[in-house]
Amino acid sequence: MGAEAARLLAAASILAFGGMAALWAVHLKRRDAGIVDVGWAGILGLLAVLYGAAGTGWPERRAAVALLGGVWGGRLAIHLLLRLRGKPEEGRYAALRAAWSRSGRNVPLLFLGFFLVQGLLDVLLSAVFLFPALNPEPRFSFVERAGLLLWGIAVLGEGVADAQLARFKADPANRGGVCRTGLWNLSRHPNYFFEWLVWVGLAVFAAGSPWGAPALAAPALMLFFLLRVTGIPATEAQALRTKGDAYRRYQREVNAFVPWFPRSA
Repeated sequence: MGAEAARLLAAASILAFGGMAALWAVHLKRRDAGIVDVGWAGILGLLAVLYGAAGTGWPERRAAVALLGGVWGGRLAIHLLLRLRGKPEEGRYAALRAAWSRSGRNVPLLFLGFFLVQGLLDVLLSAVFLFPALNPEPRFSFVERAGLLLWGIAVLGEGVADAQLARFKADPANRGGVCRTGLWNLSRHPNYFFEWLVWVGLAVFAAGSPWGAPALAAPALMLFFLLRVTGIPATEAQALRTKGDAYRRYQREVNAFVPWFPRSA
């Protein structure tokens, strides 16, 4: 198992770092770092397909790995790509670019490091696909079935949240407003919550395989980044810059992450 895992991880590293370096070059021409999010999702989906195709485990499980990762990564990458089309650089990346420029540092080189770190995250998080792809057991366990069910619920929830926000933004009357439609009236970031739940489902699925327990660290890592680093903090800082008091009221009334009934103003 060790040699096979090392072989697959080496191929995954080449794909992840090479893909992110290529996207960094594209970003230099477009001057839009938001493409890193598209690459993060798309490359991780490709790693799942790679493991499913080249793994040595039970064929039905390898097909499930490719399907789980490919559907999740493909849907998210397409959704993020459509958000970029015809629009200026997303506010949080524009603010980061401006801050680095003011400091006099080498902005392109800093963004190269940022892109490559996303590639490293892809390789680390791909453990949820690697362990099942090497599992020879010719049947799905109860734990794996539970993970599949949770993954399905999470992908559906994330898709609904994204669609509700897209409809809100498509209406010119809502320009500059705060979306409080559907799931967005229960959580300020339902897309992030269900994204995290996707990773809980994938980790549970991976934990059903031998040596799969370390994959349980993946949702913990995702939660850290969503709550403390590139997710909610950056998104809310940009929302406060553009929406001001309306967003502050939203913060007072609606949970940041876990969907729940809104509080009275």
